Amino acid sequence: MKLDPLSRHVQVDRYGEFWLTEAIRPSLDLQVVPRQGYRLGTYRDRQAGLRVPVVAAAVSRERLFDVFLDMLDPLGEVVDVVLETSHDDPHGRHRDLRRHAIDLPVLKSHLCDFEELLLHDGCTGVAVIARHLPMELQFDEHKLLIVYARDLTPFVDILEAAGVARDDDLRLISEGEHLHSTEAHHRLLFEELANRLGVGDAAEPVRW
Repeated sequence: MKLDPLSRHVQVDRYGEFWLTEAIRPSLDLQVVPRQGYRLGTYRDRQAGLRVPVVAAAVSRERLFDVFLDMLDPLGEVVDVVLETSHDDPHGRHRDLRRHAIDLPVLKSHLCDFEELLLHDGCTGVAVIARHLPMELQFDEHKLLIVYARDLTPFVDILEAAGVARDDDLRLISEGEHLHSTEAHHRLLFEELANRLGVGDAAEPVRW
């Protein structure tokens, strides 16, 4: 059976040496060509007068989850976790569910049990927030790794050690038109993970 251009496009998961997960695809006209790398920047909130350093990374699928786990370590032994879901919203807006104060080894164990969901569901994201310092690591629905922290050095060191190089011209897949993908069983897995973590509604922002 001959596939239409869009069907052929969504089956492509490799761009050069960079592998995408099943969660996300660039637009058909490739406004952003996916590639591995990280870039540094600054998050600005003019109303609050905030300027927070940011590192954003795109990591190839075969090492993405391991790098995510490694980047949790600088956050400390006890963290807060926020699960993000857009499963129930036709417009892709996500809802945040928060768990306060979970031991990092326990959290890692739960996340490892749901690696397939976290990697391949385009409606699931997770953010992990330090309790002792204002630091947050996001593994978002686009399967990007984004860190907000006053000192980005530990996170950059982990990326570099994993072979992810700095690329100041890096464009992220979220910065162009793109497609999210999910499966019916992902919704059930998300509910199971949420129950495992004991999360609730009304996540609060990080207080810088």
